[in-house]
Amino acid sequence: MRSTGIRRTVAALGVSALALTACGGNTDDSASGKTRITVNCMPPKSAKVDRGFFEEDVAAFEKQNPDIDVVAHDAFPCQDPKTFDAKLAGGQMEDVFYTYFTDARHVVDIDQAADLTPYVKELKSYGTIQQQLRDIYTVDGKIYGIPRTGYSMGLIYNRALFEKAGLDPDRPPTTWAEVRTAARKIAGLGGGTVGYADYSAQNQGGWHFTAELYSQGGDVVSPDGKKATVDTPEGRAVLQTLHDMRWTDDSMGSKQLLVINDAQQLMGSGKLGMYLAAPDNIPILVKEKGAAYEDLAIAPMPGGRATLVGGDGYMVGKKASPAQIRAGLKWLDHMFLTPGDGFLGDHARAKRHDAPVGLPEPRLFTGAADAKDQQVKKANANVPVENYQPFLDGNASLEMKIEPPHAQQIYSVLDGVVSAVLTKEDADIDRLLKDASGKIDGILARG
Repeated sequence: MRSTGIRRTVAALGVSALALTACGGNTDDSASGKTRITVNCMPPKSAKVDRGFFEEDVAAFEKQNPDIDVVAHDAFPCQDPKTFDAKLAGGQMEDVFYTYFTDARHVVDIDQAADLTPYVKELKSYGTIQQQLRDIYTVDGKIYGIPRTGYSMGLIYNRALFEKAGLDPDRPPTTWAEVRTAARKIAGLGGGTVGYADYSAQNQGGWHFTAELYSQGGDVVSPDGKKATVDTPEGRAVLQTLHDMRWTDDSMGSKQLLVINDAQQLMGSGKLGMYLAAPDNIPILVKEKGAAYEDLAIAPMPGGRATLVGGDGYMVGKKASPAQIRAGLKWLDHMFLTPGDGFLGDHARAKRHDAPVGLPEPRLFTGAADAKDQQVKKANANVPVENYQPFLDGNASLEMKIEPPHAQQIYSVLDGVVSAVLTKEDADIDRLLKDASGKIDGILARG
């Protein structure tokens, strides 16, 4: 699934607007002496802070590189799955275009991505990016994309409710048994308080089932991507835990078929103890849902085995010229891949505009680059970073697992499994998993 949206707050910032043109093109404008590239995922005008930062950084890039003309297109969300393939096939995609991690192999398979392997040596930052993120855009030994951000799932929890329930907010649950115990105590506070919430609609239930399965050491598909592996002891453990929390403990509330906004509303109103999410949920809970940073914390995924990771990056269109590829990589270096600077890394600028600084992710770099990024982030932190230390400490020992192939189709199948368990007390878990396994096998067979 994609991340939760733009990471900064919306506030006024006066910066002159870039001229926009239609998508696509692949004309490098060499006759004018400039290489022209179209890029996407510029924040929309409604996100004034992010929009201003983006435009400011593009203007600085063009000043430093007068031979490159960047034409940016705004979009939110940055990619619409309903139109993504059509834009690629129709030649309407930008030269340098945004993708989710789960898109990488698909774009390569349909032959719409430029091979960047001969050019990445010119990308100054490439060697500093985490290897597991680089690998996502590497297919058959060739490099087809550059990661921009990464996230991993964790357990967001309300410290204030933990204290009220007699739980230690500095010692969050580390196992699903402990989650169940904590949820029961929090729900026992009454007044409509929910101990633990989970999604079960709009493919988000399947997404969370996958994350919970990973956390128990299971997987959704076999390593070769040909068979479903949900009908397993780990799959049954996930569903049995949800069933028991919902029906035996009554710690998940009576309202089900929730999606992400429902959980965020509950947490923001102080009525929810825990739910699974990435750290970028935290500023949304504060800025949009009414929570306070001091009350919010995040722990690693319970179970101690693995966590689901996702994120995004950029690929370059198949028809891009060598000059456009080089220009695109230079732009990515400037915008996103310079520690302590650029659209995502200028933490001092973000702080000046009251954007949250100090969240535990994204953690893109390694070595000296990571150290610099963390140093600048720490120096400008304006959120309670100590609330996120359990997440950072715990993640160090977890396996990082990306989403399965054909993720959205599989999630649609698993949505029905999770929703049945949370809405029917007598749901047959074995039958649900067997049926889901057969449907997933069919999706994988179709390729």
